This record gives sequence, structure tokens and C-alpha cells, in this order.
Amino acid sequence: MLRFSCLVLLAILLLIQIPVSAQERVMRITIDGSINPASAKYVRDAMKAADQEGASALLLELNTPGGLLTSTREIVSDFLTAPLPIIVYVAPSGAQAASAGAFITMAAHIAAMAPGTNIGAAHPVTMGDGEQNVADSANVPLAKATNDAAAFARAIAEERGRNIDWAEEAVRGSASLTEQEALRENVIDVVAKDVAALLREIDGREVETSRGTRVLHTVDAEVYDREMSFQEELLNILSDPNIAYILMMFGMYGLFFELYNPGSIFPGVVGGICLILAFYSMNTLPINFAGLALILFGIILFILEINVVSHGVLSIGGVISLFLGSIMLIESPPGADFLKISLSVIITVTACTAAFFLFVVGKGIAIMRRKPTTGVEGMRGEAGKTLDALDPEGSVAMHGEIWRARSADGATIPAQTKVRVTDVEQLTLIVEGERKNVT
Repeated sequence: MLRFSCLVLLAILLLIQIPVSAQERVMRITIDGSINPASAKYVRDAMKAADQEGASALLLELNTPGGLLTSTREIVSDFLTAPLPIIVYVAPSGAQAASAGAFITMAAHIAAMAPGTNIGAAHPVTMGDGEQNVADSANVPLAKATNDAAAFARAIAEERGRNIDWAEEAVRGSASLTEQEALRENVIDVVAKDVAALLREIDGREVETSRGTRVLHTVDAEVYDREMSFQEELLNILSDPNIAYILMMFGMYGLFFELYNPGSIFPGVVGGICLILAFYSMNTLPINFAGLALILFGIILFILEINVVSHGVLSIGGVISLFLGSIMLIESPPGADFLKISLSVIITVTACTAAFFLFVVGKGIAIMRRKPTTGVEGMRGEAGKTLDALDPEGSVAMHGEIWRARSADGATIPAQTKVRVTDVEQLTLIVEGERKNVT
């Protein structure tokens, strides 16, 4: 009987299900700036980490003016094949998902915007100005890029069940919408004032991932942040055109100083590293080689000023050449202000360069005007004392050294007499003395 009771009790315990539910977790990442290779790597690494850590979703807070289409395609491709739900939230108020940001937002399983934000203006631009960015029969490259981007937008919208017509119009006509208009036009799914409201709003929704249908349980989910790694942060910094410009200038200075004064080593090493980093950074920027040539010419003029007395003409030419070259260095297309070099950075670099070289030139002129202190010129006019009588030759003490000396006029100069150097012949000092003994 006891044995039977134990078996029944064991069966009851096995049938009882004790609910144990772990709290859902949502990984949050942030992009506040242009879309570049560093951004694409950041998103991809975060998505892999979120999947490995068992996060229920990946939340991307987005604020971008646009970026490179190649990097955008990488992010969109990762989103469309994501193994976990992807949520893109355009925030905070005042943020935008322009150009590349529109593609990324539409590619998410859940697209959301904060009040006071906008999305759209996804027309592709080429690396130039004016008519180069007018898509017509005469501009075949831009027409091809526009058609390709329009097809890309339609494919994303169709995959996610969004407004296909508006997606194409955002590319061809640079259409843009506020958050409420985007919600009405079926471009986004939710308008939420903050992350907590967003997670409450989307709780219980079903999304289709690469691993099948997933139901979102986000109402009480823990949101934790993932920052960029050191490598991603470094790549992101190097993608800034201002940083690329500063690195290029440092690199040029270093190499010029090394060539001007061979054997210094340190300027050459630092200059080489800076130039390599600048070339990496400029790999994705629209560089104008005329501007680059003007910058090189300006620095050459500054260096020539050190060796050629031009009364400031070379320095003035160097300042003008450096400033104009810096302005022309990057040809940012209309609407791509994130590719421009800040005017304040250009003015600061130009002013510092001019001040440095003018300081070097000023020091050089002051040294040239200084009385010589070494060699034959440095000995003339110096005072000493005879160690023995000069009749007309003998020895004198000068600067703590003993020199062979000869009387200037051939007269005898007694020992221990003050003398002054009038000339130097090879290693013999020509002196004249005071006829007064020194005690």
C-alpha cells in the first residue's frame, strides 16, 4: 500500500507543471550619424551577439542623414535574413531616417518613429554637384543608380508588407513624411513617445524571421545596451571627413619635415601612419584631386618661405592655396552635408599652419641676425689674456682654452695682458692688446 501511494504521489508531481518564465531581454543599439562600413559592422555584430545571448529582439535607435548605399545594402540584407525580430525606432524627437535611413527603417520587422521625426528623401546622389545629380537621359550613371535604388526600395516594402508606391516615390521624387503621415501611409507600424511605450505597443505582435514566426513578448522586457567595440568606434571615427582631413594634414606635415630634416625619424613615422589612416578614411569620400594639389602646393610654399626671403609673398600664397584646396577637397553632393569638411575645421587648420610656418620663419630670420658665437666669426671681438709675451707670437687663454696667437701689429705684448681678437688665420688668433698688466 505504501509503495502504491508513493507511485501515485510521484505521478502527480510529474503531471504538475511549475511555470518558470525568464524575463525577456531586448538588446538596444544606437546609430546617430551617417551610415558607413563601421555602422554596418556594428549592426551585424550586434545582431549576432543578440542571437547568441538569447535576446528576444534587437532594437535599433536610428538618427541618420543618410550614407553609403553599399553599407545600407549590407544592413538591409542582414535585417531581411535576421533570425530574431528587428525593431527600428527613429528617435529622439527631431531625428530623421533620411536617404539610407529610410531603407533601413522599412527593412525592419517593426518600424517605429518618435513624435517630431521624419523619414524619406532617399534619392541617390553621385559624387558631384549640380547637373550631375539630375536623372535624365543624358546622365546614364545616375539614372541607373536611381532605377536600382527604386527597385531596392520596392523589394523591401513588398517583403515587409509596406507601401510600395511611397517607397518608390521616396527614391525617384525624394518624398519625405512625418511620423503621423508615415503611419497613415503604411510606411511604419508604430508611433511611440519612448522605448517603454514602443515595447508596450508591439507586445503580442507576430513577425516572420528566418527561423519562422515569432511572437513578441516585450511589455516587461529588460532593455540593455550594446556599445560599439573599440574597432568599430575607431572605424566610425575614421569615416568622419573632418578626421580624414586632419589626419591627411598631419601626415603631410610629418613627411615634409622628415624630408626637410632627414634622420628625424619621429615626424616621418607619425606622418606615414596618419597618411595611411587618412587614405583609408578617404576611400569612401568624393575626393577632388585639384583641391588635394592646392593643399600640397600651399605646404610647399610655406616650406620655401623658410629658405627664400620673399617678404611674406610665399606665405600669403601658401595660406590662400591651403584654404582654397581645403574647401575644394571633398565634393559633397547636394543633400549630403555629412560628407562636408566643417568650415571651422578648415579655418583652424589653415590658421595654425600659417602661424606655425611664420613662427619658424621668424625664428630663422632672428637666428640669421644674431651675432655668430662659433667658428671664425664667433672668435672676432672676443677677449682673452696672454699667458706669455707675444713677440710677436705666443699663447693666450680664451674661453678656458689655450690658443696660439700673434700680435696684430707685430709689436710685443707682455704676459698677463688683456687682448682682443681681430682676426683668425687658420688656428692662430690675431690679437691686439692693452698695454696694462693684469694682476
